[in-house]
Amino acid sequence: MKEKTIDYILRTTWLTVQKMYNEEASKFESTMATGFTLLSIDPENGTPSTALGPKMGMEATSLSRILKTMEKRGLIERHPNPDDGRGVIIKLTEFGREKRDYSKEKVLIFNETIKNNISAEKINHFYEVAKIINDMVLNKKIYNQNESILK
Repeated sequence: MKEKTIDYILRTTWLTVQKMYNEEASKFESTMATGFTLLSIDPENGTPSTALGPKMGMEATSLSRILKTMEKRGLIERHPNPDDGRGVIIKLTEFGREKRDYSKEKVLIFNETIKNNISAEKINHFYEVAKIINDMVLNKKIYNQNESILK
């Protein structure tokens, strides 16, 4: 049997986690993307719409679709940004805060369950490896090398 690649393991693991979150969110007529967005919005002061995409690592077009759906569902409201007349602050409604609390609870349950079943040492190694992979990708240390390692 061939060895599985690192990207294959990352991708399939994330897809499994995403499916789990979507199944849980669907019980409340929601999605993982909505929950992730709720968790990314400051519950007290709101978050500027221009800061939300980068904070979540999402493209503006995908985010604007999610925000439009969330606004229709009564989870968020858009308010003018007092610091930037052209900008918008995304704020949670009371209903949005309730759903945010639910999403936070689900994420904490997932994290605690993983931590209770995997040693702290292995979790620390996981974080370390993930940080290195992120650093290498973000700093273009993989495909911008002078020589290919596959030669």
